[in-house]
Amino acid sequence: MAETSASRPASTILLLRDGAAREIEVFMMVRHHQIEFNSGALVFPGGSVDAGDNEIVARADLYSGGEGLSEADRGFRIAAIRETFEESGILLARSRDTGAPVDAKRAGEIADAHRVALNEHKISFLSILADNGLQLALDTLVPYAHWITPEGMPKRFDTWFFLAAAPPDQLGAHDGRESTDSIWISPREAVEGGESGRFKLPFPTTRNLIRLAKQPSVSAALEHARGLSIVTVMPIMTKTETGRQLRIPRDAGYDGEVFEVGAVG
Repeated sequence: MAETSASRPASTILLLRDGAAREIEVFMMVRHHQIEFNSGALVFPGGSVDAGDNEIVARADLYSGGEGLSEADRGFRIAAIRETFEESGILLARSRDTGAPVDAKRAGEIADAHRVALNEHKISFLSILADNGLQLALDTLVPYAHWITPEGMPKRFDTWFFLAAAPPDQLGAHDGRESTDSIWISPREAVEGGESGRFKLPFPTTRNLIRLAKQPSVSAALEHARGLSIVTVMPIMTKTETGRQLRIPRDAGYDGEVFEVGAVG
């Protein structure tokens, strides 16, 4: 049996907007083909919780809406907002002075000034927030799912998925480093693209897209998420003659319990 590695805390955000065709749209990116994990896949912005995120946890002046959350929960949300800013330029934050949400113009200015340096680890996210009088808007994130990579996989993540309404007119753009393309797409079209081979979709991504596709609007999706009882999903993987089989808890609220998959991404 393969030796199981420890799972790393990670976060991802499903950024939503209402589309023109009475369908919600979600912001997704194509992972760079040279990235070790999920290369070439269509994914939501996200990544690992890092030490800098935990430093921000200790600075209550740098975020709002964290009341009632544990330090670990705040860390997951801070990482989600940071990774989304790094990968898309979209910033879920408020002015520390006025409490007003950061608008698209200001978010663009901050991204233009600091995003490259942040991605190159030449500046910390904490410094960007402090120097620009910002507070991360933790309460804009609604927990949607909690997935842990199956045992036996070489890279394992303990990932929280959050829903968030995209700030008005913040359209997002891929960074050209970890991602090579970005798109606003309806969950239905993304799933159909995965089935047709147009997109490479990781298994958890597909499951969450199928669930999200049932919601007619951003407000409906957020309301549904607020009412969810989150069940942790760690798929149990078994090899079959045709590939692999994954089993997930039925009460997690997805589109089934047992899935035949050719490979796990």
